[in-house]
Amino acid sequence: MNKTIFAFRLAKLVAVFGVGLLTLLITFNNITDYYSDYHFVEHVMKMDTTFPGNKLMYRSFNSDIFYHIIYILIIALEALTTYCCLKGAWQMYRNINKKALHFQISKRWAMYGLILGIAIWFILFQALAGEWFAMWQSQKWNGLYSADRIVTFIGLSVIILMQKEDELQIHVDENIG
Repeated sequence: MNKTIFAFRLAKLVAVFGVGLLTLLITFNNITDYYSDYHFVEHVMKMDTTFPGNKLMYRSFNSDIFYHIIYILIIALEALTTYCCLKGAWQMYRNINKKALHFQISKRWAMYGLILGIAIWFILFQALAGEWFAMWQSQKWNGLYSADRIVTFIGLSVIILMQKEDELQIHVDENIG
């Protein structure tokens, strides 16, 4: 196999593994230190630290049961993201030296994991929490920076992952570099 194609495949594998490791640590932290981020979810949904006189307060929720349900759903989605990314990375590893079609097919679980990551950190955190619950107005309970950092890496990982080596038409003299 061409060394450059191998390097592209390795970059894809590392990116997906990186997302899987990050989401594993996030999931682990949310389970073992449940109430730290539970309070984050609670305050975002209460909208109690948004701007005074906020006309969007009709959107706020005040239900401990609902906060727990939403938070447990987030943790479950993070765990599923972890599973898909790590399974995808493992399958890519097992097929890293195989033909392009085999490697391309092995990326399926990785893509599911990245899609879930986008759903969590873009749709849930940036769109719903950030805009619907006006999280951007809070100085204390604002997770937009962290969500942006995660979505940016996941988005780049999607772009890298979807490149097909056979479409890149890499013709490199193996004696160079």
